[in-house]
Amino acid sequence: MTEKSRTGLNLDALFIGDKSENADIFKKTMDKLIDEHMGWRLNYMPQDKPLITENDKGSETFKKTSQHMQSVLDDLSVRLRSNSVPWHSPRYFGHMNSETLMPAILAYSYAMLWNGNNVAYESSPGTSQMEEEVGQDFATLNGYKDGWGHISADGSLANMEGLWYARNMKSLPLAMKKIKPELVSGKSDWELLNMSAEEVLEILNSVDPEVAADIKAHSARAGHNMDKLGKWIVPQTKHYSWLKAADVTGVGLDNVVSCPVDEHYRLDVDALEKIIRDLAAKEIPVLGVVAVVGSTEEGQIDPVDKIVELRDKLQQEGIYFYLHIDAAYGSYGRSLFLDEDNNFIPYDELKTVHQKYGVFQENKEYISRYVYDVYKAFPEAQSITVDPHKMGYVPYAAGGITIRHKNMRDIIGYFPVYVYDKRSGAPATLTPYILEGSKAGATAAAVWTAHRVLPLNVSGYGKLIGRSIEAAQRYYEFLKNLSFNINGNEVEVNPLTKPDFNMVDWTFNVKGNTNLAKMNELNLKFYQKASFVDGPVYNNDFLTSHTDFATDGYGDSPVPYVKSLGFSEDEWQKVQSVGILRACILTPFLYDRDNFASYAEKIKKAIEEKLTAILG
Repeated sequence: MTEKSRTGLNLDALFIGDKSENADIFKKTMDKLIDEHMGWRLNYMPQDKPLITENDKGSETFKKTSQHMQSVLDDLSVRLRSNSVPWHSPRYFGHMNSETLMPAILAYSYAMLWNGNNVAYESSPGTSQMEEEVGQDFATLNGYKDGWGHISADGSLANMEGLWYARNMKSLPLAMKKIKPELVSGKSDWELLNMSAEEVLEILNSVDPEVAADIKAHSARAGHNMDKLGKWIVPQTKHYSWLKAADVTGVGLDNVVSCPVDEHYRLDVDALEKIIRDLAAKEIPVLGVVAVVGSTEEGQIDPVDKIVELRDKLQQEGIYFYLHIDAAYGSYGRSLFLDEDNNFIPYDELKTVHQKYGVFQENKEYISRYVYDVYKAFPEAQSITVDPHKMGYVPYAAGGITIRHKNMRDIIGYFPVYVYDKRSGAPATLTPYILEGSKAGATAAAVWTAHRVLPLNVSGYGKLIGRSIEAAQRYYEFLKNLSFNINGNEVEVNPLTKPDFNMVDWTFNVKGNTNLAKMNELNLKFYQKASFVDGPVYNNDFLTSHTDFATDGYGDSPVPYVKSLGFSEDEWQKVQSVGILRACILTPFLYDRDNFASYAEKIKKAIEEKLTAILG
């Protein structure tokens, strides 16, 4: 058995391929699935006669309408082929998009023919069951023994749900005091606002449903005590969706506090503790804290284990905060640490297990103890964002969220009769517990299929995630040793930081340049040459992404990097931003040393040509 197929799984069989190498498998399977759907239509109530007759199909208007449809679809094809990003190619080093799993594409396309709407069981019995199972997959992946989860449109909605849970949870003790004071007798308002999620749920579940409903009716969901819930703390590397979430949930932007990150762009736990203690000294509670695992701009991983330690320490002092992990990008990485029985693999056995399953090609320390400890601490959070359409390699749109305790759902639940009638005897629907209403069953089918083809452990997704991490390390090492001579100008390549996951950031700078604005201009111009901005994207031989680290979002955390490039702190204070080139290394093919070596030469040539066009 080859290295690619060790333990019986060959990932190369699960992608269409950069050059459509598996097109025959894709088309054959798609034809089979379509035939099965057409047969399903034909065989339902065979006594019913066809409503579109051969005479109808022979009419001139029918023919003209069909021809017009074909013409519009031809136009669609031209526009998509001319204006789409070739994310399937190993030359694409840009946004969080890549070659997607063939079984997920097939499942999505097939399930679309049924047009399942997972708003209610009666409208999508098949895909609703699948989404329930996917939600359990999310919980198991993230270490929740009694957890629950579901698919959302994207990570932004999942993040909003995380804040929704925290907001309602924090407000329930004050509602208990109003409706049934004996439940929380002897507690001050400060103590009520620092009760743990587990304690709140235990009390809520101990009362009659009517009392619980009355308590919830007097919680934040009705607008009560919103001004008392405190601050929502996010790292400087936060996704912008947290600002939206604070706006929409009524928590308010003024209650979002940005916590500094260190020089590796990870949340600074010492700074977090200071923020919380300073707030506590003023009797301002902390609504919750967000840890990011796979930050949007840097792909870095916050020290979740240390945040949990801080939460537990502060809880002993009567200070508590809800913990949400925004692992929209990094959650599937936990499959690297789970064996086939979903046990978390001991660190001293991890490398051996990875070798057994062929997770990495090189015998290197790709997984640090720091990253290992972060993923091990996942089950200690109250909720986690997980996006299959990122590292799950599933087509858009497929975000997701999982919660630690299934009964947490009740604090946000709504039960419209037309989608949830207890008298019907149908299984519980998802809709009462989520932000969305109507939602595509095809998405659930795609994620469900991907999870069954690739188990969420080291034998399945772990191998796929390992490819991405190994490719990112190869790209990081490639950039570290790279420079160009462009018409007598030496252009240096400077990676931002060693990646915790699979995002690699870097800058170009002309050697000796001490003008930060000039360097920013160079990197922006390069991005314009290496993106959709400049000319037909399909003809572009190297594509990447771009972002800015500016003081309004990052404070002075970029200063160590800027100074390492030879810029003074005064120069930073003058410009207050640094332009960064950003690559999400999601390709499942450049993990291989020979493949990478081949593409490295192509990428180097493409970069040199673009820099020459800019500086020539």
